[in-house]
Amino acid sequence: MPSMSTAAFLLILFSAFMHAIWNLLVKRSTDKTVFIWWMFLMAGGILNIVLPFLPGPFPFPSPAVLLLGAGGAACFVLYHLFNGRAYLLGDLSLTYPLAQTSMIYVPLWGVWILGENLSAVGAAGILLIMSGAFAIQLQQFSFSEVLRPFRNLGHPAVQAALIAGFIYSVGAVLDKFGVTVYPPFYFTYILVMFMSLFMTLNLLRPRYRGRILREWRRNRSLVLLSGPVVTGSFLTFRLGLNLAPVSYAVPVRQVSILLGVFIGVLFLRETHGRIRFTAAALILVGAFLIRMG
Repeated sequence: MPSMSTAAFLLILFSAFMHAIWNLLVKRSTDKTVFIWWMFLMAGGILNIVLPFLPGPFPFPSPAVLLLGAGGAACFVLYHLFNGRAYLLGDLSLTYPLAQTSMIYVPLWGVWILGENLSAVGAAGILLIMSGAFAIQLQQFSFSEVLRPFRNLGHPAVQAALIAGFIYSVGAVLDKFGVTVYPPFYFTYILVMFMSLFMTLNLLRPRYRGRILREWRRNRSLVLLSGPVVTGSFLTFRLGLNLAPVSYAVPVRQVSILLGVFIGVLFLRETHGRIRFTAAALILVGAFLIRMG
């Protein structure tokens, strides 16, 4: 398997930082689903402003590229909806790492679908990630706490975060196919446009009447900030993904887990920080073992 270049590694690290920031913005918003729609509306606006300044015409997308873009967009919209539900019901420092458990599945999809290789070191990394996802739900280091994660499986925030992680892993594979056969910037554009369309169709339901303007009035500054942040996260990740195997790229991006826990504990004053930092470190070590393997 080819190694990850320095350029790919730096692009994905920057994407990880932006990823943690926009997740904080979602957590601080009032109406999560509506805020996420505003976020991608801003991102789409930025991409449309940049589009005329790019050299050359927009490459004509084949039906396969459009299908990959629509499929990836559907996965990422569902990821954001489940993520928003998890943030509404649980702490950022708990739900954010659980939503990033996509890296358990992505190396497996990379091996089974994309023909990538995974060594024993990589398999050990997956086990560490699973251990971290288990440990992050504990409230103290004691034998009596061992069964808590199993009890937590019935908690809606934990369920939503774990579902989000699985759905993201499917979208990541479609993403990898997309940037392999089509220029990354233009594939990102198609992806964001499809996401905006799907989210708009969701907000057309009567239950969202009046909520769009209400969220804008409450969190205008967060909305305006979210556009550049999510655009930077999306673009740099797909540029890095084009330069590296998906089973490397997705785990390396999970450095954002430590940032998510850091933000949750230090800025949002969430509890059980020592345990969650330890568990996040396990997940991060697992990610780098996958990177090595």
